[in-house]
Amino acid sequence: MSATWTITRLTWHELVRRRLVLALLICTVGVIGLTGWGFAKVPGLHDHGQRLTPGEIRVIAAQLLILVMFMFSFVLALTCAFLAAPAIAGDWESGVALALLARPLRRGELLCGRWLGLALPAVAYTALAVALEFGVARWTTGYVPRQPVVAVAALAAEGLVLLTLTLALSTRLATVTAAVIAVVGFGAMWMGGIAGAFGQVFHNGAISTVGTVTHLLLPTDGMWRAATFALEPRLFAAQAAAHAGAGAFEAASGPTPAYLAFVGAWALGVLGLAWVSLRGREP
Repeated sequence: MSATWTITRLTWHELVRRRLVLALLICTVGVIGLTGWGFAKVPGLHDHGQRLTPGEIRVIAAQLLILVMFMFSFVLALTCAFLAAPAIAGDWESGVALALLARPLRRGELLCGRWLGLALPAVAYTALAVALEFGVARWTTGYVPRQPVVAVAALAAEGLVLLTLTLALSTRLATVTAAVIAVVGFGAMWMGGIAGAFGQVFHNGAISTVGTVTHLLLPTDGMWRAATFALEPRLFAAQAAAHAGAGAFEAASGPTPAYLAFVGAWALGVLGLAWVSLRGREP
């Protein structure tokens, strides 16, 4: 366990040394300031010369917040992928693995240390950035998501799913290759989720199955749907249920406990496969 935490701390030091943490914080503050300016303009909007009612302001604020969180989820997923891609592959490409594994360090400890070293900052960054965005939305428009804690957890889980997959790929593939495959897979699952929703609308079983498969194969889109359901007002959920939840920015219902358990098992299974793959790789 001590060796695992040593690798975790080394991973944190690498993130700081590369100024990634500073860059993310600066970009996040800039984006939150920009979106805050946009939220602040919502109460002053007019419809045919009439000021918007408080209900209309909340609806617009909810739509804008979901859009901002979708953009954030995309950036978070890309960040997790490009952070995890060199975590293992980079050690082999640079020769660091030869020095590390020559010491009394197990490959499982290296893998767990790298995962923790990336996962913990990713979760902390998600919680901080999303909480600030929620605070800005509430301060400027008065809108508060229906389940803010659940939304944060779902967005963090989405990033961790892609981080875990990329880390597993990096045990066998080069850095760039692992990152590209993970990002393409993320985009493909998102498109598959939309296709599945449209399949439900038009009662097409084959297309609906595509959405189900994508939620099981790589559950990033499933976690985004969970975040969407937590972010949207009840009115949005009712409207989504009326037309089977088609689209990327609405969800008719939240994830079931069985699906959440599956996502946890999926992550553990992928980490297990990464450990098996790493055991068979020469330093």
